[in-house]
Amino acid sequence: MPKYLVIVESPAKVKTIKKFLGANYNVVASNGHVRDLPKSTLGVDIENDYEPKYITIRGKGDKLAELRKEVKKVDKVYLATDPDREGEAISWHLATALKLDDKKMSRITFNEITKNAVKASLKNPRTIDMNLVDAQQARRMLDRMVGYTISPLLWQKVKRGLSAGRVQSVALRMICDREEEINEFIPEEYWTLDVNLLPGGHKKPIVAKLHGYKNKKIEIKNRSEMDKVLAAIDNATYSISEIKKGERIKKSPLPFTTSTLQQEASKTLNFSTQKTMRIAQQLYEGIDIKGQGTIGIISYLRTDSTRVSEEADNMAREFINKNYGENYLAKQNTQKKSDNKIQDAHEAIRPTNMELTPARIKDDLSRDQFRLYQLIWKRFTASRMENAKYETTSIKISAGDYDFICAASKLAFDGFMSVYMTEDDKEENKSNVLMKNIDKDSKLQFVEHLEKQHFTQPPAHYTEAGLVKALEEQGIGRPSTYAPTISTIIARRYIVKENKNLYVTELGEIVNEIMKTAFPVIVDSSFTANLESLLDGIEAGNIQWKTVVRNFYPDLVEAVSNAEKVLEKIKIEDEVTDVVCEECGRNMVIKYGPHGKFLACPGFPECRFTKPYFEKTGIKCPKCDGELVIKKTKKGRKYYGCENAPECDFMSWQKPLEEKCPECGSYLIQKGSKAVCSNETCGYVKVINKKENE
Repeated sequence: MPKYLVIVESPAKVKTIKKFLGANYNVVASNGHVRDLPKSTLGVDIENDYEPKYITIRGKGDKLAELRKEVKKVDKVYLATDPDREGEAISWHLATALKLDDKKMSRITFNEITKNAVKASLKNPRTIDMNLVDAQQARRMLDRMVGYTISPLLWQKVKRGLSAGRVQSVALRMICDREEEINEFIPEEYWTLDVNLLPGGHKKPIVAKLHGYKNKKIEIKNRSEMDKVLAAIDNATYSISEIKKGERIKKSPLPFTTSTLQQEASKTLNFSTQKTMRIAQQLYEGIDIKGQGTIGIISYLRTDSTRVSEEADNMAREFINKNYGENYLAKQNTQKKSDNKIQDAHEAIRPTNMELTPARIKDDLSRDQFRLYQLIWKRFTASRMENAKYETTSIKISAGDYDFICAASKLAFDGFMSVYMTEDDKEENKSNVLMKNIDKDSKLQFVEHLEKQHFTQPPAHYTEAGLVKALEEQGIGRPSTYAPTISTIIARRYIVKENKNLYVTELGEIVNEIMKTAFPVIVDSSFTANLESLLDGIEAGNIQWKTVVRNFYPDLVEAVSNAEKVLEKIKIEDEVTDVVCEECGRNMVIKYGPHGKFLACPGFPECRFTKPYFEKTGIKCPKCDGELVIKKTKKGRKYYGCENAPECDFMSWQKPLEEKCPECGSYLIQKGSKAVCSNETCGYVKVINKKENE
């Protein structure tokens, strides 16, 4: 009969941990949270000093009954839920629901699911950390208060089923703000000039870039300025005025945090944040490895620390020394200076055993598991390796008063890059070739000028990776919240994802506008970041959690009350059109669905005929005599297309205008308060006055 009971969160961990412990231990799973705030009400007793009203989660009664039976059979219970706020709260709820006292119960944590780590945790049990629990309670209640007070207002003013969240509303605003920046961006023209020169004794020319005029950096803004430069250097003699040789260091990368893993997996593997976390969870909880059984092969996946334990650092250094040589070992440990936002109880994400190389265990992993594990293994190995070194050469070339620069570099010592290279590193190594046998006396023969017109580019649309990076930089959310935040606003159809980019939908624009108008503080990134700091203060034991809640809720209630008075209801009632139903002959009506407006037969449910609704703009198509209409991609992104499609294939992401460009005759598009020529090589811009825009 077992003397000890170990309770973990997931059944997957049970299998892994059971084999590490002897017959004296029974290992069971709680299957996540067992208690939570009720779904049907706010679940907070405002009158009783914001006391939370926890209830047993529906369907968890049987699980608790099963756990109570197991508790009675043993002398000691170890609560081994995840080593973070959420895990600590689950342990506290289990202890409360199972009525465990401190004599019978202990809390244990481990950063990796390996035999050594689990056994070490049993030698170092502790009590439940109520500071961690209180930080989780405060987050849960703040999120509940925002959701349960603002969401009904959205139902009342817009449409049932909509929701607002404390972090998701800020993320939505960031995406909307970026879209606005892009739409209002006016490209600016600029030119670059390269010159191909053949050094004496060389078969291939070198490329030098125009850098300066009379020792000052030069910018060329248009064709006219470029022509003046070309005229000035026509028939000029090109001579080398200076050669600088040097060394450039490329630092080895930091090991992964949750955020950087999500970003890199998005860039290199095309994984969504949700997919990255799902697969990382599998690698953490345990993989059946041939000859070793089921073990966790990476450390805990929710972390914002780049810290590495001494044991793990030594393991990596021994592996590198043995397999790459001592000169590849980093002189110092690579570790980011601790930030006050970092919950530094955790380590970086790393392999649990360096000897389990990706190649060695490839057959034990699915394709996606292998790709993510390989990324983690290589990044961690690289983080303990020496920097890469490049030999650099910079040649300054004079042509009259103009200076050109020819720069190149060669990888002299690959260091960490022998294991891990990003796509940018690979491109850099391809393009950079060191110039040999060139000195100040080398003669340069002119081959050709390569002048090129460019236009400045707008900020890029957010990708999941870019949004995670921006959220982290602004201190919004924590490792456990990035993926759920993005998944929620996609699921709510506030944004859509196309070719990695995130775009706001019509519904997202409406919700964001309401939130900005009625709840400017809630969608203010600095306010949300400050709340995160307060939660960190609770975890550190410096702030009482109820103080944060007490200060937050009254202001929220007042804001909702004011919003109910000032916000007008957004009319999305059925609007009758002159479009006739092809099935029954009734006039179709405009309805509002998850993707926006569509045409439906009013005879529903007898007649279920529907078709897409295209809002007319009153603007003629630039390609034919048709009228432009507002259309949507399959995922809900808005664009302007011709009503005569598919015969006419005109489309534009920006709103075209009736007026033609006075300089080149192309159609104009609207970008914020300006009309811009759609022909990028033209560059015509004018301010739209209010009457023109009406």
